[in-house]
Amino acid sequence: MSPVTMDVHSNGNVKNLETVSTIVQIDDSDFLRLLDRSRPISIERNKSFNELSSTLSPLLFHRNVEKNSSHIFDLLDHTFSPVRSSLNTPRSNHCFEPHPVFTDAWEALRRSLVYFRGQPVGTIAAIDHSSDELNYDQVFVRDFVPSALAFLMNGEPEIVKNFILKTLRLQSWEKKVDLFKLGEGVMPASFKVFHDPVRNYDTLIADFGESAIGRVAPVDSGFWWIILLRAYTKSTGDSSLAEMPECQRGMRLILSLCLSEGFDTYPTLLCADGCCMIDRRMGVYGYPIEIQALFFMALRCALLLLKQDDKGKEFVELIAKRLHALSYHMQSYFWLDMKQLNDIYRYKTEEYSHTAVNKFNVMPDSLPNWVFDFMPSRGGYFIGNVSPAKMDFRWFCLGNCVAILSSLATPEQSSAIMDLIESRWQELVGEMPLKICYPTLEGHDWRIVTGCDPKNTRWSYHNGGSWPVLIWLLTAACIKTGRPQIARRAIELAESRLLKDNWPEYYDGKLGRYIGKQARKFQTWSIAGYLVAKMMLDDPSHLGMISLEEDKQLKPLFKRSLSWSH
Repeated sequence: MSPVTMDVHSNGNVKNLETVSTIVQIDDSDFLRLLDRSRPISIERNKSFNELSSTLSPLLFHRNVEKNSSHIFDLLDHTFSPVRSSLNTPRSNHCFEPHPVFTDAWEALRRSLVYFRGQPVGTIAAIDHSSDELNYDQVFVRDFVPSALAFLMNGEPEIVKNFILKTLRLQSWEKKVDLFKLGEGVMPASFKVFHDPVRNYDTLIADFGESAIGRVAPVDSGFWWIILLRAYTKSTGDSSLAEMPECQRGMRLILSLCLSEGFDTYPTLLCADGCCMIDRRMGVYGYPIEIQALFFMALRCALLLLKQDDKGKEFVELIAKRLHALSYHMQSYFWLDMKQLNDIYRYKTEEYSHTAVNKFNVMPDSLPNWVFDFMPSRGGYFIGNVSPAKMDFRWFCLGNCVAILSSLATPEQSSAIMDLIESRWQELVGEMPLKICYPTLEGHDWRIVTGCDPKNTRWSYHNGGSWPVLIWLLTAACIKTGRPQIARRAIELAESRLLKDNWPEYYDGKLGRYIGKQARKFQTWSIAGYLVAKMMLDDPSHLGMISLEEDKQLKPLFKRSLSWSH
């Protein structure tokens, strides 16, 4: 691959780009053939989403909803409808005026649309003409997820279908970093559309990590793609897209990368720093909670989407075994509450044998001082990382919220996570939702862990910054656990600032009081995250497209070793 120099247009095309990227030319016939092959199918419905919403709302908005959650989500799991949220959006006709922030958000989201040969295929990361574009004029897979959910909730699934098919085509392209070829199943981190005005021809330019900071492949992209495919199927009732041979093969390629046998002794995925939303050096290498939670959710979604044919059956069996081992491992070894913290504090070291109490040989003296004050008497969370002699006790928002939505967390653990958020509201939410991680790294830790990264200084960006996009994940988790009042409080905080501040990418400061020092304005996933949260709170039945209920078969058949019970 050779460097490329191109022009950019307002819809996200390239300008003065000199980078080693993958250039993909997709014929019109290829793209349209995939679109034509996916046709909606008719599914009988016993109850529409409108009827279901009116039935569910009083239950879901009651704090004691947990006792009814099994019945509620049994209904959600068997109900499909493409209807829009009852909120007043640009496509709905209601007599009341919507919140001005909501109206502005929809207008901003539509301005971010990117077109490929006349078809909307995604939304660019940000439309901030006051700063250098860098890669913010690209369509990122992870960034597009909240945009996709907003369009699905508003009854506009076509852009989501186009995005799924386009990224599927990019997956099949040969991917190289220098002389090394990446796995066939790797999904791109991002892509952009280059329009050649002379030939009147659109070309896709994909980045699989070869242009990213640190040159790290995006482990989370494939997981988000599977999760989005399930959300599309759930929202529209159209299973023909997921059943296409191309989509089935795409899922199998992603799963092949994750389920292959190797030297691992754990069911978790070993990852490099910078492989997910935290795409810079932040000490998340190893087994980060964000990747493990997304991995678990993607496996469960794939289990629902894969055909039980000769090719799919083998993967279904592998997934079932991995899910069982992964849920046990995460619930046992990543979970931290007051009791577990006290147990670790009293650990002995250098143990040997199957009855070892301190299985990972963690040194009690490595426990950070802050965690003793941070841990409430009621509450708990999945810590950031667990590996030999290492426990990262930082709180990571995305991983814990996805653990709730995927039912990686048990109902009791899900409730404890929400208790923690309520108890530590100032630390985790402050004046702008929501801390990406807590606490910050500073001083010597910042120098060693981040490599003196000037963008990840204390309480900024990935290092304890506040990210508005995370509000949709918090809202979904709140609804699932019967705590909508937490989401409503967070949304009101966001509404007081986001429009006035021109939709920043992130906020800085211990309380999230200041617009981030390098934050882009009109950041698309800040806009979409707010929209999804608002629509989901108005119509909780939307939760069904992004939430999975507990699978009783995944409960451990055996108890934890004595090391974790005494």
